[in-house]
Amino acid sequence: MKKEFIKSIIVFFLLGIILTGCQKEADSPVENASSESEPASSDSNSESAESTDHTHNHNHIHDDEKQKEIYSGIFEDDEVEDRELSDWEGDWQSVYPYLLDGTLDGVLQKKAETKKDKTFEEYKEYYKVGYETDIERIVIKDNTITFYKNGKGKTGEYKYHGYEFLTYESGNRGIRYLFDLVREADGVPKYVQFSDHSIYPTKTEHYHIYFGDEDHVTLFNELDNWPTYYFSNLSGEGIAEEMNAH
Repeated sequence: MKKEFIKSIIVFFLLGIILTGCQKEADSPVENASSESEPASSDSNSESAESTDHTHNHNHIHDDEKQKEIYSGIFEDDEVEDRELSDWEGDWQSVYPYLLDGTLDGVLQKKAETKKDKTFEEYKEYYKVGYETDIERIVIKDNTITFYKNGKGKTGEYKYHGYEFLTYESGNRGIRYLFDLVREADGVPKYVQFSDHSIYPTKTEHYHIYFGDEDHVTLFNELDNWPTYYFSNLSGEGIAEEMNAH
């Protein structure tokens, strides 16, 4: 009787151990389920990345729109920054010869058809006055500007003088960046002004230049003649494409 009682206790004890083991096995899939939920977190990160890309693209579009406004002469005073001569560094050619030989006729025709404020012939005359110059090439390096006339270059060293706001008849504005000749040099102007539709430090792709020996104020009054320069490695057709892009 006593032996049977002891056997019953042993059987009951072993049964308890077996049931406990089964319970642990039943609990283990819950941990696996938790680990399998991680890809959802990855999807969340992807959504965040898409949101970031969208924000970046939106800002890029906003920047493009702002650049167009600045190019058109719409900006606030406190947006204007000083610039160094290195912004205009490079080897540049006048576009005036391409106007005279007809290379830019397509550009003028497009303007006439798009804006409808002047005929092609009127645009041609307008730009003849605007682009006219006898300086066929300009090379800017470090703090020096070399002006080429009839193939011969004259070099002067220049220092930054500041910038000036100009308001045009249309109501839009422009910025001219001013430079002074450091020491007198033969055959180069004492005063130089750049206008390239930008208002803060940036490498320019083309520019209008004004220069003379009187003073900067006199140059501010020059609104009809604005010799224009593009990189010398561009062909006339390449310059026309650049102009049409704007």
